[in-house]
Amino acid sequence: MAAASPISFFSSSIFLCTPNPSPKTLNFLKPYPKLRASTTITSELATIPILSFEGTQVGSTTLTLKSAPAETSRAVVHRGITTDLTNRRRGTASTLTRAEVRGGGAKPYPQKKTGRARRGSQRTPLRPGGGVIFGPKPKDWSIKINKKEKKLAISTALASAVESTIVVEDFDEKFEKPKTKEFIELMKRLGLDPKKKSTFLMTQVSDNVRLSSRNVGTLKMLTPRTLNLFDILNCDKLILTKGAVEYLNERYGVDKEDDDEEEGVFEEGEDAVEGTEVEESPDSPQ
Repeated sequence: MAAASPISFFSSSIFLCTPNPSPKTLNFLKPYPKLRASTTITSELATIPILSFEGTQVGSTTLTLKSAPAETSRAVVHRGITTDLTNRRRGTASTLTRAEVRGGGAKPYPQKKTGRARRGSQRTPLRPGGGVIFGPKPKDWSIKINKKEKKLAISTALASAVESTIVVEDFDEKFEKPKTKEFIELMKRLGLDPKKKSTFLMTQVSDNVRLSSRNVGTLKMLTPRTLNLFDILNCDKLILTKGAVEYLNERYGVDKEDDDEEEGVFEEGEDAVEGTEVEESPDSPQ
């Protein structure tokens, strides 16, 4: 019996109508260029009124912050907050195995002739006081995140909290002595509820302000050094001083040079997407 002739994958009539395909007809086999997602960082511009120590409006200020694209903003902020919370773990939990527990060196009773189950140690994990099976051991839980990614996550969170942001004049010198009652009155003049979570961001916190606000359990007092993503997302109201607004615009604002570079990169990505066939230049190596 004659052996059946092998059918070539490319010469099959299912895929091609010509028995000997030419390279030009195999263009569909070439990989398509990767479509580049939009990575343009937008600028969130907001005008916020400035309140005085008495709670009256004395002017307005502008807050310009970088913000991730709408498609990736949620993922950027989520990665930033999970990284911060994971890095807070000490990883010092530790238990003792049966080899580390004190005691249990002697065999409790003979192997045979007792009618009981055989046992070699009193420190078996099956008995109270014994070792722990698969218990926790000291571990490093730290996760690395890029500086630019973390910076973008904070600026995106700040930009999303603009609607609940209040700007107030510097009031460090207003408190001559620590007084919690006066600080609560200040919060009420600014339209804040002492029972709801509030976060204050100030360039520097005097001792009188720190001592006056530390008894308010729903309040967080932050400085540029202690600014973190969790406290931004975990508050109902965000209160900034004029100095803090200048710091945020300088630290997390959008520069003109950065915008030009990002637009140039995005345009190059769009040009690369055009066309479905891959053209090989004659000078390119085979």
